[in-house]
Amino acid sequence: MARTRGLWIALAASAAMLLLLIFILQNGQPSDVHFLGAHGQLPMGVALLLAAVTGALLVTLPILLRTGMRRGLRRRGSTDPATAAGSSNAEPAP
Repeated sequence: MARTRGLWIALAASAAMLLLLIFILQNGQPSDVHFLGAHGQLPMGVALLLAAVTGALLVTLPILLRTGMRRGLRRRGSTDPATAAGSSNAEPAP
């Protein structure tokens, strides 16, 4: 069963890579790219691929950070970030 699942995963990954390669090769016309003061020229397919990967990373980064924070709080035994940071509404004892 595990071999069959691995075979299907490998087949799907290979198909995705093939489609990505076809996309890049069909969109080979040069395009000007300007980003944060950097200027350059890239094939259109590569520029679109870089934009998609960058967008995906910007979306998943906060999710991964939040998940990591929750795991850290669970290890400390608290689910409330204010409690885990050591702050409370009570005044400190002298």
